[in-house]
Parts: sequence; C-alpha cells; structure tokens
Amino acid sequence: MTFKALSTLAGSAMLAAVAFTPAEASNQLAIAVGGFDAVSYQQGDAPQRGEARFNHFWNGAVWFFTSEANRDTFREDPEAYAPAYDGYCAWAASQGYIAPGDPLIYEVVDGQLYLQVHPRAQELWQADIPAHIALGAENWPRINPF
Repeated sequence: MTFKALSTLAGSAMLAAVAFTPAEASNQLAIAVGGFDAVSYQQGDAPQRGEARFNHFWNGAVWFFTSEANRDTFREDPEAYAPAYDGYCAWAASQGYIAPGDPLIYEVVDGQLYLQVHPRAQELWQADIPAHIALGAENWPRINPF
C-alpha cells in the first residue's frame, strides 16, 4: 500500500470515529440524590427511590419523590431535607476536598442528611461526627464547586 493510500485510509478512519462518537448532552439537568426521595431519609425507613412524575426543580437539580405529599413537603422547606454539602461526601468535605456522595451510604444527624462516598469514609466520619460536621462546614465555602 502506498503512503497516499495509507494517509487516506487513516484520515477516513479518524473521520468515521468522530462522526460516530455520541454527542455529549450539555443541557441535561442533574438528578439530585441519585433519584432517591430526600424526604424519605427522614421518615425512619430505608430511603426510597423517587418517581419522575413527582418532581421538583430546586438548587440546579431535579428532585424525585415517592408521592405528591413528599414533593410538597420538600417544596415547603427544601433545606430541611436536602443533603449537606449539595450531596457530596461529608467525610471528604471534612478533609477539605469533594467526592461524590452515595445515596445508600448516609446518616441523618439532628435532622440533617449526610452522604458518604463509600463505607470506609462513613466509618472515618462516624469516629467523631461533631468534629467532622464542623470541619465540613468550615471547608465547604472554599471547596464548593458551584
């Protein structure tokens, strides 16, 4: 094969790769708490996955709920139900960085929902919850990505 043929073939392959690369949708809204009903964390049972039909837009994200009642409860006072640190890991916030929060690794302390990135982070955070809450609150204005 000649150099010209190889160049044409390589160029065609690159064009095909670009043409068939899926476009990233930059206008997608974030789904808060992984689609779990933020009010359900305060109801004593395991958190429940919300339904898209019971939704509310708040703080740059769409929140799903299990019922109209939970949606309306959240709508009345979202800060009472939204997780601390915008849903980022509370342990990471206490250490001065951000990491994603896992909606299934959590703790409610004095009515505030805290998510953790993994079980080990939760163990570390639970070793001194009041100190880690204070450190997270102190660090949050500096590390908040928004």
